[in-house]
Amino acid sequence: MNLITTSHGALAALPSALRPSWLRCAETYGIVAGEPIASDILCSAELRQARERMGVTMKISDPELDRLQGIVSTLDYNVLLADRWGVVVARRGAPPFEKGCRRWHLWPGANWAEADAGTNGIGTALVEGTAVTVHRDQHWRTGLRYLTCSAVPFYGPDGRIAGALDASSMRPDPTGRIGSMMEAVLIDAARRLERRSFLEAYPSRSVILLGEGNGISLPMVALDEARIVVGATYAARQLLKIDDPEKAGVCFDLGARAAGVPDFQEAERAVIEGALAMSQGKIAPAARLLGISRSTLHRKIRAMEQKDVAGNES
Repeated sequence: MNLITTSHGALAALPSALRPSWLRCAETYGIVAGEPIASDILCSAELRQARERMGVTMKISDPELDRLQGIVSTLDYNVLLADRWGVVVARRGAPPFEKGCRRWHLWPGANWAEADAGTNGIGTALVEGTAVTVHRDQHWRTGLRYLTCSAVPFYGPDGRIAGALDASSMRPDPTGRIGSMMEAVLIDAARRLERRSFLEAYPSRSVILLGEGNGISLPMVALDEARIVVGATYAARQLLKIDDPEKAGVCFDLGARAAGVPDFQEAERAVIEGALAMSQGKIAPAARLLGISRSTLHRKIRAMEQKDVAGNES
C-alpha cells in the first residue's frame, strides 16, 4: 500500500498527531506498508553494549519498570525501555506473553526506530518528542496492526532525549480508550526517571525544582557551591524562553536538605543567585528563567539585601 496513491482516506481517519508520521513513512523513508518489520534482534554482545550506552539510566530504571508493570499488567500490557535510537534494552511482562512478545518484536534488542519500523509508539514518540499512542491499524506497517503501543520519551540530565518508555499489548482493547490512561502513567514514569537521573548526575550539588512544569520534563537546575547553575533539565532550559511569567510557579527546594540547602529561604536565595549568574546579572532574563515577573524578582532581591544588612548589623 502506498499512502500517496491509495490511502488518503486512511490518512484523514488518523489522529492528527500521527499524520506527520505516516507522511514521513511514505515520502521520507519510502517504507512499503505491506513489507514485514525486520526480524533482526541484537545479539547478546550488541545488546550489552546498547545497555552500557544508556549509562546511569540502566542503573535506576529497574524499580520504575517494575512499578510500571505492576500498573499495566492487569490489562495484558508489557513494558519496554528503549534507547534514544529506538532499540529496546529492557522489558517487563508476564511469562505467558514471552512467546508472543518475541514474535511481535516486543523484546530486548528489537529496533523500533520510526525510519525502520514505520509509525509505532517508541519510534514516533522519539521523533515527535511527545507522548504517542498508536492503536492497531494506525501503524504504518500492516503487519503491526494487531498491536496497541503507547510511548513517551524521557530526558537525561543533559536536557536531551535519553530514550523512551513504552506499554504495548498484543490483545488491546478494540476501542483504544486505554491509550490516554497509558500515556498519563508513562509521563509520570518519564518524569520520575528524569528526576532520579538528574540527582544521580549531580550528587553533591544543590538541586532546585523551578515549579512543577506541565510536560514530560521537570524544570530542575543544579547549583554548585558558588550558586552557579551547572546543570539544567530540558524543561529548565525551555524556561529561558517563557514569555508569560504566570506559566511557571515560584521555585522551591526539591528535597535538597541532604545536598546542603536547609530551608526554603536559602533554597530561594540559591536559585535566584544562580539565575542571575546565568544571565550575567541581567534582571529580565533571570526573571524568565525563574518564571516570575521582573517586579517580583526586584522585590525578592531587595528582601535578600535587607536581610543581609540586618544580619551584618547584628
